[in-house]
Amino acid sequence: MVPSFDRRHDLSALCGALLVCAGVSICSAQAARGAPAASAARPGSAASLGSAAKLASGAGTVNLYPAGATRPLIRPRPSEYARPPRSGRRARSLARPLARPSSHARARPKPRKPALHGNPARALLAFQAMQQNYYLQGSGLYDGEPFSYLWPFSQALAATVSMSNIPHLGVSLAAEVQARLVGLRAYLDTNNSGAAEGTYTSTLAAFDGTVAPPVGPGGTKYYDDNDWVGIELARLYRFDHNTAVLGLAEGIMAFEMAGWQASPELICPGGIPFSNATENTDRNTVTTAPAVELALQLYRITANAQYLQFAEMAYEWVRRCLLQPSGLYADHISPQGVVEPMLWSYNQGTMIGAGTLMYQSTGNSGYLYEARQTAKAALAYFTPERLGSENPFFPTVYFRNLMYLDSVTHDPPGPKIAQAYVDYAWQHLRLSDDLFVAGSPAAAQLLVQAAIVQIYALLSSPASSYF
Repeated sequence: MVPSFDRRHDLSALCGALLVCAGVSICSAQAARGAPAASAARPGSAASLGSAAKLASGAGTVNLYPAGATRPLIRPRPSEYARPPRSGRRARSLARPLARPSSHARARPKPRKPALHGNPARALLAFQAMQQNYYLQGSGLYDGEPFSYLWPFSQALAATVSMSNIPHLGVSLAAEVQARLVGLRAYLDTNNSGAAEGTYTSTLAAFDGTVAPPVGPGGTKYYDDNDWVGIELARLYRFDHNTAVLGLAEGIMAFEMAGWQASPELICPGGIPFSNATENTDRNTVTTAPAVELALQLYRITANAQYLQFAEMAYEWVRRCLLQPSGLYADHISPQGVVEPMLWSYNQGTMIGAGTLMYQSTGNSGYLYEARQTAKAALAYFTPERLGSENPFFPTVYFRNLMYLDSVTHDPPGPKIAQAYVDYAWQHLRLSDDLFVAGSPAAAQLLVQAAIVQIYALLSSPASSYF
C-alpha cells in the first residue's frame, strides 16, 4: 500500500511566491525572436519502450521522447572544434584582467582575486557557453520548439544548482538560480489541462514535459523529469531554506507517490511508469529509483516518516523486479512481467545513490553493501567505450551517484572516472566557443552542455552538496 500523504500543496501559489522572491516574471521571448506563441502539441510517446529508448547518441536509435525533446541541435564543421588549450590561458581569462604596467615604476599594484583554474574554470566556461547559446534572455527559458522540453531544462537547472555549490567560484549565481525558478514555473500544470493524458493522471499539480498553457501546449508529464526537478529543488532548500522551494519539491513527491502502480493484476505490482500517457504502461528503474532519492532528501529535511516508508517500498521493488543476475539493473518491466534487459549507466547510478541515501537515513549497513555491489558491477561493465556511446546525460547521473557513494566509503574510483571522461571531452569534443558535442553525427545541444557543466561542477564541489 502506498503511504498516505496529507501535506497537499498548491503549487501554483508556491510558484507565485517564488516569483515574488525572484523579483522577475515570465515574459514572452517568442515576440523578441519572432516565433509563434506556442508550438504544436507534442506527439504521444511510443508504447512499451521504456526509458531505455529515451535517448542514445548513435544514429537511428529509437527515442521514447519526441524528436524535439533534444533540439535545437548544432552540427559543427570540423573547423569549429577547439584546438588543445594552451596551458593556463583560458583559466586566466575568467579572472580579473592582469594589471597593466604602471608608468610609475614603484606604484604598488592593487590586490586581485586569484585566477580560477582546473575544473572550476572549465565549469564556468561551459556554463557561460550554455547561457550564451541556449538561454533566452528575459524569459527564464531555453531555446527549443520554441522552448526546450522539461528534460533538458531540468538538467540546465541541475547545472546551475551544481555551479552555485562550487566553493570560491568568485561569481555570484543567485540571479541565475532565481531565473531557473522563474523558467520552471512555465512548465507547471496545476489542473492537468491540455490533451487527455491517460489513466495515470492525478489531480495533483506537476510539471509538463513541455511548457504548459498559456505559453505552451503542455501535455504529457514524465515522472523521471519531475524527479530530476524535485531533487534539485531539495538541494536548493538545503542551501537557502526557502519554504516555497520545499513546497514545490513536496508537491512533486506527492505526484510521484500517486503514480505508484499497485494493481494486483500486474506482474510484480508496484513501480512508477515512465509517463502518465495511456500507452506508457511499463514501470521503470529511472522513474522509481530517483523517486527514492527525492523521498529520502525530503525525509532528511522534514523527518516525515511517510517519505522513508515510501522510499523503502520503492527501493525494494526495483531490487525485486529489475535487478539482474549480473548485479545490474534492467530498464523496465511490462505489465505482463517482461523485463527489458537494456543496461544504462544512469539506472545503476540512481540505485547506487538510493542505496547510499537509504544507509544514511536508516543506519542499516545492508543498504550500503548493496550500493557497493552495484557500483562494483557497474565499474566492471561500463567501460570508457560504453560510457562514450551514451549521451553525456546518462554518465552524468552515474558519476554523481558513484561519487556520492565514494564520499561515504572513502573510495576514489568515481572522481577518477568522471575526470577522465570530461578531460577527453575537453580535448576532443569541444568547439571553439566552448560548446560540447556528442553523438553520431556529432551535435551540440542543451542536454549535452548541461551534462558537461554538471560533471565539472560536481568535481569542483563537496559531495555533501550532491543531494
